[in-house]
Amino acid sequence: MTLGGEQERATERALESRALSAGYGSRIVLEELSLSIEHGSITALVGPNGSGKSTVLKALARLLHPRQGAVYLDGRDISTLPTREVARRLAILPQSPNAPEGLTVGELVEQGRYPHVGPLRLFSETDRAAIARALEATEMTEFRRRPLDSLSGGERQRAWIALALAQETPVLLLDEPTTYLDIGHQFEVLDLIKRLNQEQRMTIVLVLHDLNQAARFSRRMVVFEEGRIVADGTPADVLTPDLLARVFHVQANVVPHPEDGTPVCLPFGLAEGDGG
Repeated sequence: MTLGGEQERATERALESRALSAGYGSRIVLEELSLSIEHGSITALVGPNGSGKSTVLKALARLLHPRQGAVYLDGRDISTLPTREVARRLAILPQSPNAPEGLTVGELVEQGRYPHVGPLRLFSETDRAAIARALEATEMTEFRRRPLDSLSGGERQRAWIALALAQETPVLLLDEPTTYLDIGHQFEVLDLIKRLNQEQRMTIVLVLHDLNQAARFSRRMVVFEEGRIVADGTPADVLTPDLLARVFHVQANVVPHPEDGTPVCLPFGLAEGDGG
């Protein structure tokens, strides 16, 4: 491919890792991972526990420094970008985030605007409007003055999602955003994610354990096993009985959903050799 072709392809990618290796201490979790995320896409990362999904998100968001390789944000090496610039272009909601004791929901969500304001943190009308939209979208407006530690697990999760939305970045990374939520609120969050993608062309990468939700709400599923990509494609291409047996160690039927034809996984037992 010509240099011009490479540059053109780079502009189509919101995020990209090239030969990325990363881990914790002496343990390498990802080794020479190459993954590209196109602008305006919804990508679900799935895989067994410990397969490296959360590590991928942290590395893409510059929360985890690579041992080798690099991550590119809009074609630029993310390690060379100022922190404020990264925060204006990429937001991440990690698993089980922590906040200072006594912080209210409103104060938490306001933090999403910090990359957009000056050192005195004086909020403009634009900032206040963004905060109000994020609270409304997550149905947290009435909780604005409530301490975060007084909320249920599901309410806290929605408050953290509101923080990420208030940041108003073109790229959003979410690690298990439906954790602690009942089934109704799970669908509200996933419907919101889909709407943000459709209406604002937001690029979204999310880690999900629920394979059926991943298939229903993403256009692309990337399956990880032991830090490697073992399948990558549309839900219909990826979610097969063979993959479920090989990677997740379950026997399952995969049938089309009666509403829209989305593949639905119906497990009925452990795969042969996994009975313990």
